[in-house]
Amino acid sequence: MSDAVLVLNSGSSSIKFAVFDISADEPALLCKGLLDEHDSAPRLTVNDPSGHKLHETRRATTDKDANGLFVDVLDWLDSYLGDKTLAAAGHRVVHGGRDFVEPVEITDARIAALDALTPLAPLHQRRCLSPIRAIQSLRPDLTQIACFDTAFHCSLSPTVRRFAIPRRFEDEGIRRYGFHGLSFEYIASRLAAISPTLYAKRTVVAHLGNGASLCAMRDGVSLDTTMGLTPLDGLVMGTRCGQIDPGVLLYLLQERRMPPDELQHLLYNESGLLGVSGLSADMRTLLGSDNPAAAEAIDLFTFRVAQQVAAMASTLGGLECVVFTGGIGEHSAPIRQKICDRLGWLGVRIDASANDRTGTRISAEQGAVDVLVIPTSEEMTIARHCAAKLAELSGER
Repeated sequence: MSDAVLVLNSGSSSIKFAVFDISADEPALLCKGLLDEHDSAPRLTVNDPSGHKLHETRRATTDKDANGLFVDVLDWLDSYLGDKTLAAAGHRVVHGGRDFVEPVEITDARIAALDALTPLAPLHQRRCLSPIRAIQSLRPDLTQIACFDTAFHCSLSPTVRRFAIPRRFEDEGIRRYGFHGLSFEYIASRLAAISPTLYAKRTVVAHLGNGASLCAMRDGVSLDTTMGLTPLDGLVMGTRCGQIDPGVLLYLLQERRMPPDELQHLLYNESGLLGVSGLSADMRTLLGSDNPAAAEAIDLFTFRVAQQVAAMASTLGGLECVVFTGGIGEHSAPIRQKICDRLGWLGVRIDASANDRTGTRISAEQGAVDVLVIPTSEEMTIARHCAAKLAELSGER
């Protein structure tokens, strides 16, 4: 009898999930799916690893049971797994704060501690905790494991993580944490698998999607990143502003008398690509538009990415490799081209035909920097952590 883990990755309007067999040394994907709670008729869809549909369930719009879709997925898994045992549910939790720097088994006390971090990730934290609570109520005996987006960046030096504010605030935990760590950790593992030489290079990984950030890494260790205390800082994102003069915020609060909750909504939901373009937060829509504001939003996005790659290169003491990942990074050849064109002075050159084909290596032969496109898998990272944690827990019990 072999064991399986259910991995859940919560987004703003849906929850991606995957099921892995963890009986071997490396987790093997069994199926993947989506819990879409905000569709007109909330639905569960499940596909096999090659994308063929295995199952779909829709709930009536009048069904107000908040745990309904989790009932559906757990019941379906009971029949699908056959002689396999569901050993645990693993979760991506965006903010771990100072205390959570490695995966942990979920307890009531830890849920409360993680909920207390909600002000540091208001769009994400409660969404991450919601499936934990749902599964806890439905399967109280099922082990649940939290894996943190901030944990990969616990290696940041004090200089990199510190804000220039009175030290007493740092002592309270107000510092740069960084995010997208589960994605960056996966990319580090892929670089090691491709080539130990590549793994050791001064590398900037660009996780570009609706949320976007960079990570400067070497030998699989995070040395710098663009996000800070919250997932709001750094690059221009779909609806988030990224880096901004704090004086803008003071002006809006003091002179415009903007209530804090309205300011929060402005910065998280109305800014970024959506705010600059006035059209859409979706890069595909902007690339297909002839509206000058769409082009301006794209230019700002690529400018900020290139600017921050250069900043990451400063931390690294050079630049030898750039990796694109995430929804935009993996799928948008024009955006990769625009970013790399801005980085030509650093020796970044890409092969246009390889970029259009989205090959793994898209750097030109005459370039001084390796440029790669590597699809990420936060779910695989979580499955690996779950397997290791379950082995640890079985030794303790």
